[in-house]
Amino acid sequence: MTAVFALATSLLWGLADFGGGLLTRRLQALTVVVVSQALAAVVLGAIVLATGGWREAGPQLWFAVAAGVVGPVALLCFYRALALGPMGVVSPLASFGTVLVPLGVGLVAGERPGTLQVTGMLVAVVGVVLAGGPRFGGASVAGRTIALTLISALGFGTVMALISEASTTVTGLFLALFVQRLCNVAVGGAALYASMRRGTPALPEGGLPALRDALPALAFVGIADVAANGTYALAAQSGPVTIAAVLASLYPVVTTLAALGVLKERLRAVQTAGASLALVGSALLASGG
Repeated sequence: MTAVFALATSLLWGLADFGGGLLTRRLQALTVVVVSQALAAVVLGAIVLATGGWREAGPQLWFAVAAGVVGPVALLCFYRALALGPMGVVSPLASFGTVLVPLGVGLVAGERPGTLQVTGMLVAVVGVVLAGGPRFGGASVAGRTIALTLISALGFGTVMALISEASTTVTGLFLALFVQRLCNVAVGGAALYASMRRGTPALPEGGLPALRDALPALAFVGIADVAANGTYALAAQSGPVTIAAVLASLYPVVTTLAALGVLKERLRAVQTAGASLALVGSALLASGG
């Protein structure tokens, strides 16, 4: 089940990133983060009440609090890096964090993947990088952009590692995700307020009516992100973290394919090769698990 949950994670995160990318074309990135996470928190709050998840409260929730603080910081650094530098460099580099941090945690914990799984990991990681359409030439990327990208990569991977430790039961997972979202909203809301104080409008052109029209899409992004965190936690708990981390990191391939299907963007040859390698790598991992 590890492979199933991890692949579901990559699908959900890929769709959430695609939806969030579309929304940031007409809404401020901070607004997208805060509103989508607030809507997800409302849904999770109802689930926690319905399932009695609050009874699972315990010291492990501090992992969820930490994930809720780190997550918005990673997202903001990622969005800023995308604004400053080429997406073909930023996106593949950021995806490395979702592999390396949980992978390191798994290795420290004593997990030792087999030869077939190691091969699958290497093939999948190379595929994810190539699917992002990396640039092999042209002007150099500014040091600030690289620094922001590396911070976001470390943050994304840290969130994955933390949320997998935040609960041991399904109802406890609902509570952990709810707490994480509340912290996301608090941290993102503080950043949004600071941005407004500097003169950046929180609302899009058209004001509240335009924001209201975007609520269904914002809700989808927030709930898909929550569901991805949940399926990753289940993947990490049901099998080796080393496998879960690599398979979950395939989400840039999903985003790329969504852009191809919906926006009719053309894939470069390197992206097509990367998507194919990622699929081969995931098949090797799944068969080896």
